[in-house]
Formats: sequence, structure tokens, C-alpha cells
Amino acid sequence: MHFYIGFLLPNHMKINVINKRLSFILPLFLLIILSACEKKYQAPDHYAVDLFKDERQQGTAYIMNEEECFDGSELVIASSEVKLADSSKGRGKNFFLYKVRSGKVLKTIRDSVADYPFMFLSDQRLKLKNDSVYLYLKKLEGFRFIAAERNLKYQWLKAAPVYSVKKDK
Repeated sequence: MHFYIGFLLPNHMKINVINKRLSFILPLFLLIILSACEKKYQAPDHYAVDLFKDERQQGTAYIMNEEECFDGSELVIASSEVKLADSSKGRGKNFFLYKVRSGKVLKTIRDSVADYPFMFLSDQRLKLKNDSVYLYLKKLEGFRFIAAERNLKYQWLKAAPVYSVKKDK
């Protein structure tokens, strides 16, 4: 037995040989430890405090009242001659072009006179009525190719609905 040197030693004489029982238990033990140490991702809003939970309404869009629309727009016109001229529904980003034949300017920032007929652009389809309505417009942002082709200067105020003109008694 004294003839064995170094790596030629039989397995039962080597010091670093792992017991058979230990060779089955060690992987099982490591698997349990790794699964127990798994960190679950916590969403950041799980810890956030909602200060406006009573004021939030799910599924409803903000709609401006008449005063907010009037203050937020650059050009306000009362007109009964507004018609849908063209739309791009189904061809990329939806937009609608409306033609105004005549109307009364109620507020303006840039121009004191509006040249009729003119067109304006809207991101949403407007529910126009047969009687006179207020048109809340602001300077056109983006859409430069359409603006050059159709000579557009204004677009519909984003959160503004269509309000009818009320008759003064």
C-alpha cells in the first residue's frame, strides 16, 4: 500500500472524496437556498401614496367649460357655416379638416380680421350642430405638409367640446 503516490491513490484513501450521501444532499440543499432567496420585484406604485384618489375618475376625459375654452384659445369665432371638408381616418394619424365659410370673431390674439373661407384642423371629429357654434382655435402645431398644401393656420383647442351660441334675451 505504500506504493501509491499522489493522484494514483485509490478513491477510499483520498481526503477530498465527498461522501455519497453528501453528494445527493448538497445539490438539494443549494436548490432550496436559491429558491428561498428569490427576490420578487415590487412595483414602485405599490409604496406610493395617492394624494388625489378621491378626485381621480377612471375612464373619463377632461372637458373644458366655456370660460376655460375662451381663455385658452387664440381665436374664437361664432359661426353656423362649418362643414367637414376632409378627413384622414384610416390613413395613419387621424385628423379632420373643417371649412368655415363665415362667422363673427369674438376673440383674437394675432389677427383682427379673419379671411373667409378658411380651414382648420382637428384631432377629433366634432359634433357640429345645425345652429351657431363657438369655434375655439389655436395656432397650428405640426402637420406642416398639410398646412402648406391646404393653407392651414389654426387647429381645434384639444380639450374643448362644441358649444352652441346662446341667444341673448
